[in-house]
Amino acid sequence: MKTAILTKKECNATHDLMNRSPAIAAALVAALTSGCVQVSAPEEPIVIELNINVQQTVDVNLQEDVENLIENNPELFPQ
Repeated sequence: MKTAILTKKECNATHDLMNRSPAIAAALVAALTSGCVQVSAPEEPIVIELNINVQQTVDVNLQEDVENLIENNPELFPQ
């Protein structure tokens, strides 16, 4: 059976089904051949070893040096 589409192009209904059949067949084969997935907890506990070393240093002398530089040279750092 031929029907007119909005673009005034005639289209055969069985021709559309034949164009889609490879995609339908591929989806059917994929669905039938897919296996099931099983997830289970491990027998032994999970051990995570972390060796973290955090070091922090504060240099107060630098801050004092900068303050002295600003006080001694106000023309370099206008406000």
